[in-house]
Amino acid sequence: MRATGIGSMPGEEFAPVARYVADTFGADGIVFVPELPGRGAPSGMLGRTLGLVPLPIDLQPAGWRLAPGEGMDQRRARSALRQDLDLMEELLAGQDVRVKQQIVGPLSLAATVERPRGDKVVADHGARRELSEALAQAVGDHVAELRRRFSGELTVQVDEPAISAVLSGSIPTASGFGRHRSIDAPVADALLKPVVEAIRAAGARPVVHTCAPDVPVGLLTGVGFEAIAFDVSLASPSDDWSEAFEAGTDLWFGGADAPRLEDFMGRLGFAVESFAGRGAVTPACGLAGHTPPDARRALETAVSAAASFG
Repeated sequence: MRATGIGSMPGEEFAPVARYVADTFGADGIVFVPELPGRGAPSGMLGRTLGLVPLPIDLQPAGWRLAPGEGMDQRRARSALRQDLDLMEELLAGQDVRVKQQIVGPLSLAATVERPRGDKVVADHGARRELSEALAQAVGDHVAELRRRFSGELTVQVDEPAISAVLSGSIPTASGFGRHRSIDAPVADALLKPVVEAIRAAGARPVVHTCAPDVPVGLLTGVGFEAIAFDVSLASPSDDWSEAFEAGTDLWFGGADAPRLEDFMGRLGFAVESFAGRGAVTPACGLAGHTPPDARRALETAVSAAASFG
């Protein structure tokens, strides 16, 4: 079993964080490209993704917004990621290691990014589709760039922190007094699938991550994700999880030590030998809100738990 991090880390200097991640996960784990939101919005998970998307976007006091022209912060996000990847490439030169890049998925982008005249993209069918298509193009191009930089297996983790809220109609409107209408499963499928297909077509492995409760397991396996990363403390063992695992979807266990992982899978009816060679162990979610020592401890706990399964 492998270990990796979710993505975000504390700190403002990329080099020491990247070096620690490469040293910790380079041998047997999955090296992730860290996000450092402490450097500012362009370096957070949302800014990273919007720097790649071929749509003009700017950063307003209320957040990221579709715009008539590209904003300075979008250019900064693109430049920061390029510089960070230059350093990761230098650190991993000559090593055949597994590398993971994180992007924000189309549902959470739609729930977060605003339209030019206000309110979220999630409220507009055409804008949702356009954003999903642009993201699919961006991730396909980005995987091609990662392939030029790194020689090992590539994984793209699609972060969907807002997926449960989007599906249940819990995203607040701009006024704060209402909620946007829920997106049903077929519409969500149509938004997710182009992104998953673009990742796979470019030669990378598509994995989805959400820290939310009520993970829509059937939807995520149906669109073709090869693994689901989730917070074990928020998940209840159910037929959805066992059916997904039996169908070939790997599980990435967030925040689980070895006993908890064994208990979760045991309640699904799987013995250790059936899952020890599949999946990964991660922290429960991103670590940007932790102190550097606590963040390192969370990553090392994941490494220790994964190692216990061989």
